[in-house]
Amino acid sequence: MALLRVGPLPADGLAASARFHSRDLPGILAALAHEGDGDALTLVFAPADHSHRGWRLSVVQGLAREHARRRINAVASDDEAAIAAAARYLAMAPGVTGQYLVLDGLGAGEVVCAKP
Repeated sequence: MALLRVGPLPADGLAASARFHSRDLPGILAALAHEGDGDALTLVFAPADHSHRGWRLSVVQGLAREHARRRINAVASDDEAAIAAAARYLAMAPGVTGQYLVLDGLGAGEVVCAKP
C-alpha cells in the first residue's frame, strides 16, 4: 500500500480544493495510470477544519470509483503514529475503499469489554 502525502494546502476549504485539483490531482491521476491494477493508495492530508471534508471525501470516492480495481482511501492527520496505524488497518481491510478517515492520535484508548 502506497501512502501519498498531499499538500501543503491553504487553510480555506475552497482555496485548498482549487489548489489540490489544479496542482496535486493531475499527478495522482498520472501515477494511477502507470501503477498495477491491484495496488492500494492512501492519500494523507494535513488536519483541516470542516470546510475541507466535503471536497476531500468527494475526491477519494471519485478516485475509488474510477480506479475500482485499486483500493483508494484518504486520512487526515499530522500524527505519524496514527497514520502508520491507519495504514496497517487499511492493509488488512481489503473491502475498505473510498473512505476519508480523520485520525485522532490521542484516541479513546483501548476498547474495554467485559468478559463473561
